[in-house]
Amino acid sequence: MSEQNGSFASDAYQQAKALWKGMPLRRRGLRKSRRESSGSPFSPGREPKTLESVLAIATEDMGWTTELEQAKVISDWPELVGETTAPHTRVVELRDGVLTVQCDSTAWATELRRMRADVLTRIVELYPEAGVEDLRFLAPGAPSWRHGSRVIKGRGPRDTYG
Repeated sequence: MSEQNGSFASDAYQQAKALWKGMPLRRRGLRKSRRESSGSPFSPGREPKTLESVLAIATEDMGWTTELEQAKVISDWPELVGETTAPHTRVVELRDGVLTVQCDSTAWATELRRMRADVLTRIVELYPEAGVEDLRFLAPGAPSWRHGSRVIKGRGPRDTYG
């Protein structure tokens, strides 16, 4: 195995570990005891399952349904807003139930603010598990030194090297 594949596997494991929210919902206490289940390979409940159903159970047990729905909202953004609007917008983040979208111009941001209720209704109907509660449309502006939602008031960036 090459170094790059090992790094990918390790990164994927670390990401899955960070997203996991505790113990799986199905615990040992819910399983049948060995005395109740028969050891026969053809007993009821031993039918093969589809990969789709196994993955659905795994994502629900690991608590990933919200994250997957949020990823679907971001990837399906062009279908949500339409083919004419999508090239002029870009999803920046989805945090604390607020979907933030960067627009190409102030005109596009203003128009999308007017359409906010329709877009939000469509998102809630199609992706109820995503937890999107509000939309925020950003117009392009001057470069900002702000990074993140918290700000300390002050005089702003200035030359501190001389």
